[in-house]
Parts: sequence; C-alpha cells; structure tokens
Amino acid sequence: MRLRGLFSILCAIGAVSTASAQNLGEQELQQLKGSFVKDAQTVAVQNVLMSDKNIKNKTLNKSAVNSVDHFFKYRVDVKGITDQQSSGRCWMFTSMNALRPIAMEKYNVGRFDFSHNYSFFWDMLEKANLYLENIIRTADKDINDQEVVWYLSSPVGDGGVWNLFYNIGEKYGVVPKEVMPETEHSNNTSQMRGVINRRLKKAGWDLRQLYADKTASVKKATKKSQEELAAAMKEAKMDALEDVYRVLALCLGEPPVEFTWKYKNTKGEVVEVKTTPKEFYKSLVPDDYNPQTYIMIMNDPTREYYKVYDIQNYRNTIEGVNWVYLNLPNEDIKEAALKSIKANEPLYASCDVGKESDTKAGVLDDNLYDYESLLGIDLKMDKKARILTRYSGSAHAMLIVACDTDENDKPVKWEFENSWGAASGHNGYLTFTDKWFDEYMFRIVINKKYLNEKALEAAKQTPVLLPAWDYMW
Repeated sequence: MRLRGLFSILCAIGAVSTASAQNLGEQELQQLKGSFVKDAQTVAVQNVLMSDKNIKNKTLNKSAVNSVDHFFKYRVDVKGITDQQSSGRCWMFTSMNALRPIAMEKYNVGRFDFSHNYSFFWDMLEKANLYLENIIRTADKDINDQEVVWYLSSPVGDGGVWNLFYNIGEKYGVVPKEVMPETEHSNNTSQMRGVINRRLKKAGWDLRQLYADKTASVKKATKKSQEELAAAMKEAKMDALEDVYRVLALCLGEPPVEFTWKYKNTKGEVVEVKTTPKEFYKSLVPDDYNPQTYIMIMNDPTREYYKVYDIQNYRNTIEGVNWVYLNLPNEDIKEAALKSIKANEPLYASCDVGKESDTKAGVLDDNLYDYESLLGIDLKMDKKARILTRYSGSAHAMLIVACDTDENDKPVKWEFENSWGAASGHNGYLTFTDKWFDEYMFRIVINKKYLNEKALEAAKQTPVLLPAWDYMW
C-alpha cells in the first residue's frame, strides 16, 4: 500500500507539472504582439537593425572607449608581441612570454621567441597517452558513464593552462623558435587535431572492446590473466601512439634531442650555443619556478573563497602536476597582482576576453556595449549567474604586464600582453578597466610571496576535488 500510495503521489505531481505547462495560445500571442509598441523610436531602431546584421557595432559605447588611455604608472619590462595564429595555444604562448625577457637578457638579444611548435608536439603526444590511459582505467565502466563519455567526446585539444606548460617544460625542455620553427599545422591546428582525435576515438573503442573480450573469455580472474590483459592493452595503446607520433612528425616535424643555435647579440656578435632542450630550459627558468612557489589563484564566486580546488585529471602528462587553484576574492587577487607588477614580474592570467571587449581599439570595459538601450531588453546578470548559466567562463590566456593606479595607489586599469600579433589591439596589447577585472578575470599564476597572510594560510589546505567536466573548465 505504501508503494502504491507513493506511486499515486508521483503521478499526481507529474500531472500537475504537465497541466501547469502553458502553450502559446491566442491570448498569449496577443499579449506578446501588444507588448511590441511601434513608436517612432522603435521604428527607427527596427529600420537600422533590419538593414545591418552587426548589432554589436551599434551598441558600442564610444565615450567608454575614448575614456580609456594606454598609459600606466607601473609596467613590467617586456618587449615584442607574439602571434598564436589559428590555434588554442594561448596558455603556452603566455607561459613562454613570461620567460622571454629572461632569455633576452641572458643572451643579450633585442628579439627572442621560443619554439611553440616544439612544446606543442610533446603536449599533444602526452595528452594522447593520458587519454588512452584514462580509457584503460575506465574500461570496466559502462560506455554511457559520465566519466567515459567525457573522455571519449574530446580526446585531445590544444587548449590548456600554466601547469601544462610546466609539465612539458620540466620533462622535455624548450628550444628557440629558429631550432624548430612553426609549420602550417602548428599555426592552424584544427585539421591535424581532427585526424588525431579520430584515431584516438578508434583506439578508445578498440581498447574497450579488447577489455570486454578478454574478461569475457576468462572465467576466473588470476594474476596471470590480469598480466596478459594489461600487456594486450599496453600493446594496443602503443599501436595508437605510434600513429599519433607519425601524424605529429609529418605535420610538425620531429623535435630535436640536442641542438645548435646561432644568433646575433646586440653588439653584432654571432654567438653559437650547443645544448639540449632540457638544459636550455633549466638555464632560463628561475630556481623556484615550480608549483611550490608559484600558485594559481582564481576568482570563482560560485564557490567558497579561501578554499583550494583540484581539477580531476586536468594535466597533460601522467606524472605531471594537476590544475590546483586557490579561490580568492578579487580584492586579494588585485592586491597581490599589483605587488608582482611593481616587482617587475608579469603574471600569467586567463579571462573571458570576448565579453565587453573592443579588441580593435584594445579596450575592455564592463560598460562597453549597451544592448539594453538599443533593444529595450534586460540583460543584467552578476558574475555568479553568468558562470552558472554558462554564459561566461575563462576563454583566453594573456600576460598581465601593467597597472595604473589613482592618487591612493588603487588600481584603475590594467594591461594584457596578448598573443594575437602586433596588429591586434593597441599594438598587440589590451587595456582593461579595474571593473572589467572584477567581472571577467578568472585565473592568475603568481609567486606566493605576494599573497597576504590569510591567503597563504588557506593555500595549505587539502584541495577539494572537482570532476573534469565541472562547469568552470
């Protein structure tokens, strides 16, 4: 009787829910039509929009753009603008851009850049291996399991964050741009990634089938049968990785094991350096360049501040460090960021660059576009609502290199060094207001010494583990 009563209640709830759902009837349609009043102003706006598809341009607040200059009280010593082309390697460019001034000073050169192609090769190969290992680890789960679906849906991509660069740098080092120059496929990654992902999806299917076949054929699991299964899975994985390596080598070239780099210094002298990628990397990064000294801090108002979070499986190498961040209020983040800028240390940062931004003028401001006045609608949401509705999230990494402050030394605007070439923005840079920082800045990598005591104490906590498919990633 209890089950029957519960079933009746659930049916009643379902019936009420269905009954309360309203279709668009004549009354509702008349209400909607009546709400659109064709006064003179509405007709004028309608005429403009019906003859021009670009709504965004019609909402640009020119006074907001013109009110932002590109002069800064505090600025890091940086020189030169890089260009990631049609690739998602902003995280890699930004990480390397932070190290470029060190290389320029060490080798006494006016211009320098790293080979992003070299690091990209190893990043893609390592991500492929991580994907295949995750497929093997979850082979006993249903193919519709959320974790399995997450891995199968997109095996590898060219996006990432700072810890991925750290993992690759520590394991494979770096080389100058001239040693392994960019290719068409490193600059335009989509087709090569498409082929690799197709091969990896096939491998994912094959590995799961192999696991199912092997376990079905063995009535009782023994140590020997487990070892045979592991060996068969590894062999299948390596077959797939050989294909991935082949595609990468054909499209990007093979990375050097050692190299000779010739360059001309500012004195006009030709200098020759013979070394290995790992030795070159170690010669440039500071002794304390590691996750124990540098920490990723984040402003995520959907979660508790002064807590540490760990993104499950967000790395590129099996043995590498995961993406771990400390969630802080913007006030703490900006206080620490300003200290870093004053100390001549640029900051890896990621943000929602597409929101409230005029990249042509190089200005980002939270009041840059007024869709509401033009269209007569309400679009207001706070940062928390924008995140949870998936309207806003971190989309692009850049280097924070400057800050301007008022008479009380409080920030009023900041500057990004971008990686979209010198023709983009203001000579390759983007100026963003302090209010835009509050609304659309998400992550910063910073030396722990610039954090206040409360943040430093919070950083000691055991991280809260978040799933790889969490809405912020």
